[in-house]
Amino acid sequence: MNDKRLKDFLDGKTEYTLGLFRFFVNALEQFGTVNLIPLKSMIAVEGKHKFAYLTQLGKNFIHIVIPFSKPFTDNLCFTKIAQVPGTSQYNHHLRIYQEDDFNDEVKSFLRMAHDGEDVD
Repeated sequence: MNDKRLKDFLDGKTEYTLGLFRFFVNALEQFGTVNLIPLKSMIAVEGKHKFAYLTQLGKNFIHIVIPFSKPFTDNLCFTKIAQVPGTSQYNHHLRIYQEDDFNDEVKSFLRMAHDGEDVD
């Protein structure tokens, strides 16, 4: 059973990282209601479905993974794109170091994931 709480992920984080986290959540709320679901090792972000995962809250960044059904290689924002073995899921890794990193390109990919529009 998973008894993680959001507080468990946020405790001990720098105020800078907490600010990035709050900024990220507030920005996602522009797409509609979002729920944060603490899992064993990450925080799932859910709208109508789970569309992103906060996998790391570092000293000065947040790391987000966005799953898509195909790789979006023509971008400037993802630090890594990896296919989940045995599936047609491609995890797109994104690091936010400052609020400006949450630019139009990042927003468009997150909106696409939120809306479930990751196919041609």
